[in-house]
Amino acid sequence: MQAALAEAEAAESEGEVPVGAVVVLEGRIIGRGHNRVEAAQDPTAHAEIIAIGAAAQTLNTWRLDDATLYVTLEPCHMCAGAIVLARIARLVYGARDPKAGACGSLAMVPQDLRLNHRAEVVPGVLAADASALLEQFFRARRRGMNRLET
Repeated sequence: MQAALAEAEAAESEGEVPVGAVVVLEGRIIGRGHNRVEAAQDPTAHAEIIAIGAAAQTLNTWRLDDATLYVTLEPCHMCAGAIVLARIARLVYGARDPKAGACGSLAMVPQDLRLNHRAEVVPGVLAADASALLEQFFRARRRGMNRLET
């Protein structure tokens, strides 16, 4: 999770919402990513999607059986769907996302029995650290907006 937090910090330094993700297999990081939505002007450029894509390229297969995805914020529906489609075995995330989270908050996509694959979900790992990054980012953004309004 520390590597995912480092990715989140990289996102923040680029002016992106500070969310980071890494995919780990057999103790080795095989994919990493952080939010790039603004830079890419792509609504799908979430940390999880980038990390999963990088992992698939590393292994030269879209099947990420036995891999663990570590992400600093609870994945949204799109990212939860990608976790299922990539056959990721385990999701570990930090902060909950009560407005968009699809891995415990609004839904539990990775464990939906109607789907052909399920992933173990471990919430709350280093949640305070992940939450602090997000709170700091949005607090600074609100301050900046207030300055523009005056």
